[in-house]
Amino acid sequence: MAGGEEPLLAQRPSSELSNEDNLAEEDALLNNEVRRQPEKRGWGKWREGAIFIWALLATAAVIILAVVYQHESSKKEVTPSPDGKRNLIFMVSDGMGPTSLSMTRSFRQYSEGLPYSNKLVIDQHMIGQSRTRSSSSLVTDSAAGATAFSCGMKSYNGAISVLPDHSPCGTVLEAAKKAGYMTGLVVTTRITDATPACFAAHVNMRSEEDRIAEQLMGEYPLGVVVDLILGGGRCHFLPNGTEGSCRADDKDIVGLAKDKGFHYVDDRAGFDKLKLGDAVSFPLLGLFAAGDIPYEVDRRNENDIYPSLHEMAQTAMAALSAATANNDKGFFLMIEGSRIDHAGHANDPLAQVHEVLEYDKTFASVLEFLEKDSTQGVMVSTSDHETGGLAVARQLSPEYPEYNWFPSVLANGSQSAERLAANYHAHLVTHPKDDMTAYIEKSLEKGLGIYDYEMKEVDLLVDEPAIAAYTFADIVSRRAQTGWSTHGHSAADVNIYASSPKGASPLIGNHENTEVGNFLRDYLDLDLGPVTKELQEKGALFDTTDAKGEKVGWMGRLPDNDERLDGQDHLEHYSGEHKKHKRHAGGCGCASEL
Repeated sequence: MAGGEEPLLAQRPSSELSNEDNLAEEDALLNNEVRRQPEKRGWGKWREGAIFIWALLATAAVIILAVVYQHESSKKEVTPSPDGKRNLIFMVSDGMGPTSLSMTRSFRQYSEGLPYSNKLVIDQHMIGQSRTRSSSSLVTDSAAGATAFSCGMKSYNGAISVLPDHSPCGTVLEAAKKAGYMTGLVVTTRITDATPACFAAHVNMRSEEDRIAEQLMGEYPLGVVVDLILGGGRCHFLPNGTEGSCRADDKDIVGLAKDKGFHYVDDRAGFDKLKLGDAVSFPLLGLFAAGDIPYEVDRRNENDIYPSLHEMAQTAMAALSAATANNDKGFFLMIEGSRIDHAGHANDPLAQVHEVLEYDKTFASVLEFLEKDSTQGVMVSTSDHETGGLAVARQLSPEYPEYNWFPSVLANGSQSAERLAANYHAHLVTHPKDDMTAYIEKSLEKGLGIYDYEMKEVDLLVDEPAIAAYTFADIVSRRAQTGWSTHGHSAADVNIYASSPKGASPLIGNHENTEVGNFLRDYLDLDLGPVTKELQEKGALFDTTDAKGEKVGWMGRLPDNDERLDGQDHLEHYSGEHKKHKRHAGGCGCASEL
């Protein structure tokens, strides 16, 4: 060897006991042979055996103790059963998936100059996730999603607390009212929209909003079951032919509500007189917009016209708490951040981050209420589904993309794409001969803070005003590099949050959305069976006839095959634009039918 070095193997220590074995082992290694160790004899063999047995027993003991400890701990946490009076607040962030939180968190950090470690309030209360499929599709709609919450059962897309066999299912709100709780619904969409409707109405198709308005006011088998309603959707309560009505008939549902004892408010001045709940008379109907209350990014500049979600929630909590102060039962309140979903449908990231921030603010106000209120209570929050297939990333060219997302683009905007499009359409009517190019350029600059627009984008808005809302939103999304896969819903799991992990421990982990509904029922110690029975037995008394003299069931018309897929059929076949199949004679499985 060079330099007088010895081979590495020659450097191994030797002894009288080990030298012979070591040499034999080295020969085996060099020849790639497996060498059996000679059996050890004497006390060493017994000593090693004793040590092995001791280690085995010790390991088994540790495992047994760990299992017992986990079992005992889980028994303490699994099923909270609060004794006596309690309140339950259920929050629904319609259309908000996990990525909505990622986008909003980064937007807030950027726009407020916060460190990247800063979190939203809701981030600190996540306890699990919900799987959202309906009985008719792996991608649910809000009707089936909310039916899972209200009834604790799966149904088809479009069903408002109606099961696949078209029988009504009793809801947690209805059962709560029957059990002596006070109840409330607070939303930013129409109060007749799918999510709120599922708690106090039953129709076969969610599109029957006129019928839903009647049922919310007690025109159905159970009578009046909601003590407080705050939201939008006034047009469905006004008779056809009056200003601001969208009803198909001449029924005056506001008048009906007043006849049943409801106190009615319909503007900001009326809301302010409620004094955030200190001056509420029950039952209360508050309808603050003809349709949906505007997106928060727009509403914040019209605060003198529309109340915010957190203001309505604070009013409801304070009023219901005061009204039940001397009762044996507390209250059940559903609060929905409704328009997160609409921003997803519109693919408008600017509108969505402001909707999520307002929901987070409302979430914080609920936590504060529960902490201060003398009655024990819990809040659970989740989404019925994710909307838009949102990705905080977007590849804009065929080349390998840069890893970027730009919240600064959203921070520059001050109006939603919906509002910009509405203003544009109004301008087309009042100034049809104006230079629309100049108008569009001004809208992009003032409404979105975008100055690097391309003429092809401006031309598209000028030439295709019907799709202006989508175009405005896409102009923002591209510059922020925000991606969307659909204008509809997705099958993504959604997060579950709670005011207390201990109070909502059955929802820790991953669950079917029906398990959320079961928790609501169990927390209030309700039985939905008698309510379901009463709906089924008395329902026929509320059947009507149409203009042709034909009988119409109290839950409205049944969906036909083009409006609802049988669950098994949908799950066994792919039905979409890429590949179609025939579900039934004369029909196709195209997307327009879903």
